[in-house]
Amino acid sequence: MKQVPEVLVPAERTAELIPLLLARGIADPEARITAYAGGRRVPVRPERQADAAAMGLTVVTGPAYSEASRPPLERIKELLQELTPAELDRLPEKWETAGSAVTLKLDPVLVEHGAAVGRAYAAVLGAKAVMADISGVAGEFRLPDMQVLYGVPGESVKTENGIHYCFDPTAVMFASGNINERRRMGELDCRGETVVDMFAGIGYFTLPLAKFAGPRRLFACEKNPRSYESLCKNLKLNGVADTVIPILADNRSLLGTGFADRILMGYVQKTAEFLPTALRLAKSGCVIHYHDTFYVGQQEMRVREIFDAACGKRLYEVLAIREVKSFAPSVSHYVADVKVG
Repeated sequence: MKQVPEVLVPAERTAELIPLLLARGIADPEARITAYAGGRRVPVRPERQADAAAMGLTVVTGPAYSEASRPPLERIKELLQELTPAELDRLPEKWETAGSAVTLKLDPVLVEHGAAVGRAYAAVLGAKAVMADISGVAGEFRLPDMQVLYGVPGESVKTENGIHYCFDPTAVMFASGNINERRRMGELDCRGETVVDMFAGIGYFTLPLAKFAGPRRLFACEKNPRSYESLCKNLKLNGVADTVIPILADNRSLLGTGFADRILMGYVQKTAEFLPTALRLAKSGCVIHYHDTFYVGQQEMRVREIFDAACGKRLYEVLAIREVKSFAPSVSHYVADVKVG
């Protein structure tokens, strides 16, 4: 087997030195770190052996094992020798990636080790910033509650289904669980339509629909200034600035009556409060994509109750109801496609 240069890192210094070796480009990120009686053997780039020796580390040679063959979590655990076995078992097995930023859910028992955990995930995943999602999103603007564990976060670009979403994960939300619905928006046939996205955010549904579904014009309304700023950048980034008109406002202040062929209502829990506005904007035959949360099994009954109350004598037809994702125990996020007369 091919031999590669390695440095011997004492067990008591692994948490300090291994991330440093990786950050400085001395360690070979594609080679596997292995154990020895006194600590860890860390493969280094051949041309950086002198730099490793200058740090006071002993350089030896050993067999080359591919680091890519091991699960990332296994490698992350090796960098966190200060954690107990019970704490290691509580490390997040999943994470969200947007460009060079990583977001993960951190177990409360690991909060005191947050900095070390952030360094380890950054080293293994090649991230420039690692954040912990503390309590999800809250408030009218659906603001995320993030704790920075490592690095300096900023704008990152997440590419999904051919769409580029540029945003700061510490400032605006990105609902990864809505991926299938975002894909579906791009698969619709909206040729020649006038569309209104009442809760555009950074362009979650606006971008795939505008880029792939062929609308004539799309009005994207967003109330949060930070999200609106990202929306405007994303329109240019995805080449749809000529199709989409961004509007910074509460959607209830939108002007016009009976002009929309399709309306997106990508909000939950309080969506019904905005349905009268959607109905004012909708022309006859308009399809409203109505998002909300309901107890599992009650979604059709609740959709009909909500539209009965808002429509009055105006006719409507429920075309389909789809589950977007689980929201809470016995509660799911649904989207109802409703055609109004």
